[in-house]
Amino acid sequence: MTTPLLSVRDLRVSFAAPQSKKWPWSPAKRVNAVNGVSFDLPAGKTLGVVGESGCGKSTLVRAIAGLYPPTSGDVTFDGKPVDYTNRRETNALRSRMQMIFQDPIASLNPRMNIREIVTEPLRVFRPDMTAQAQKEAVRAMLDRVGIAERNFNRYPHEFSGGQCQRIGIARALVTEPDILLCDEPVSALDVSIQAQVINILKELQKDMGLTLVFVAHDLGVVRHISDEILVMYMGGVMEHAPAADLVAAPQHPYTKALFSAVPVPDPKVTTTPEVLDGDLPSPLDLPEGCLFQSRCPRRMSRCATTRPALRHVGQSKVACLLYEPEPAAI
Repeated sequence: MTTPLLSVRDLRVSFAAPQSKKWPWSPAKRVNAVNGVSFDLPAGKTLGVVGESGCGKSTLVRAIAGLYPPTSGDVTFDGKPVDYTNRRETNALRSRMQMIFQDPIASLNPRMNIREIVTEPLRVFRPDMTAQAQKEAVRAMLDRVGIAERNFNRYPHEFSGGQCQRIGIARALVTEPDILLCDEPVSALDVSIQAQVINILKELQKDMGLTLVFVAHDLGVVRHISDEILVMYMGGVMEHAPAADLVAAPQHPYTKALFSAVPVPDPKVTTTPEVLDGDLPSPLDLPEGCLFQSRCPRRMSRCATTRPALRHVGQSKVACLLYEPEPAAI
């Protein structure tokens, strides 16, 4: 069995919510952003992470990158457990694990020109490289993402959003990392520009042997780029399956509702999105049972008291009591 490049086990991330304190001396409640996420990602593959806004997708990838400290759980990279409290180890990890952010313009330093922006990671992580070698590496990477050399002395505000995202990709890949964490990298772009950026990522993945974690709202985009898809809700994993199997036969009621809302580009096909009733639970006080119980159209009485674990259903892993046998009567 191949050792996964990235392995996550029961990862949890929570934040203190000071506004929840009843008295100045009382402890603040915790916002439960990520609740026990586990997965294995082989080298060269793409894991798509989907779910509604606020479900913990971005927090998950930022915790893996070490930008947010995990509250508990384990992350193993290339067979070695990651210790996020060790700054030297974390800095070494970041040369092999880079990130692309959602807002392409805000993620670039407005005081630096494009050449300086893309050169900066080499100065930090590859101090052994000569200035000429750094210059050649920057020129080659910007050329691969479609930025001409005549534009190298321009500043981020002089580029469009799509061009800024290309520059962000070049900055992330110039150190030749093993894994790229993509935090909704195309959500702020027009549809045609989204397709260009996705195609660039796929080409670079093929050429460089990259492993991707790709966060997005657009299920069509995730379906196009992913080998596996992880569906999140209120910080937990509802379903995890190969992309083709998840698209063809989603198992969890939440996954089915998400895919029912995807428009079909065929005027002869009529689809009716499934509307989820009920309210979202508070991340300050998650329910004892299933996280999805308040909105699930197929909820049962035991959903209120039993938290379902991920279990195999065909090719999928599903966290739903519909696939668990009723407990035996005493």
